Amino acid sequence: MEFRSVKETGVALYEAPNLAAKKLFVVSRYYPVEVLVTQKDWARVRDATGGIAWIPAAALSTRQMLLVTAEQLPVRAAPAESAAVLYQAGKDLALELLEPPQSGWVKVRHRDNTVGYARITGLWGL
Repeated sequence: MEFRSVKETGVALYEAPNLAAKKLFVVSRYYPVEVLVTQKDWARVRDATGGIAWIPAAALSTRQMLLVTAEQLPVRAAPAESAAVLYQAGKDLALELLEPPQSGWVKVRHRDNTVGYARITGLWGL
């Protein structure tokens, strides 16, 4: 599986790989998607809801972002339930993946540069 994120705010996702195709919805910067296939200048992607659409490949970044799927996800100072909670990440917040998951935890960065660890069960994009 290949996960990428959207480079800029206001990027449209389309029904077909063509700018004249029907626009399905518009996404924000850092929105994570799973790349299913690439075709010339287009990528067919799936989002956290399971929706499938086409996006211009140039609109995608290699920066891997994760989407919080839990209502509240504690981000901790270390990868342990006993570690201090740095903040509660709310549903649909995008966090940057910093390291591959280990033992059910993943190291993430908030857009304010706070770095911590979260349980993978509350995240989409891995």
